[in-house]
Amino acid sequence: MNTIMSSRLKNLVLITIASAVLWGCGSSDKTVNLTANQEQQVAARIAPAGHVSMAGQVAAVTSGGVESARAGGDIYSINCIACHSSGVAGAPIMGDVAAWSARLEQGLETVYTNAINGIRGMPMRGTCMDCSDDEVKAAVDHILDSSK
Repeated sequence: MNTIMSSRLKNLVLITIASAVLWGCGSSDKTVNLTANQEQQVAARIAPAGHVSMAGQVAAVTSGGVESARAGGDIYSINCIACHSSGVAGAPIMGDVAAWSARLEQGLETVYTNAINGIRGMPMRGTCMDCSDDEVKAAVDHILDSSK
């Protein structure tokens, strides 16, 4: 019986040592090489959303950290192209003048509103949930410019 206990104890000690060694190998010293663009994107994601000011502090306005609106073409190529290049779920295809003319008969503001709020098979903001209203409008303008 002592040989069984000592064998189990020996295995337990070996497993503990092996676990400690493996755990030590997983240190956070690993270097990740990012491009300058990726570093900027990470910095933007982890930047504070605001600043707390105490009564009596002077508020300073800086131009740093303010994100500019994305271009309509960029938004289209990431969020809109899947449906508006193939006509998925009845989406008007980019460049199809007749399809877009029918929609524009309702007025440009209606087209913007439908893009922002969604209509029929199109989800809200065309799946660009982090797009501002102005960015959605810029994407619509990009599609319409190519459909003239």
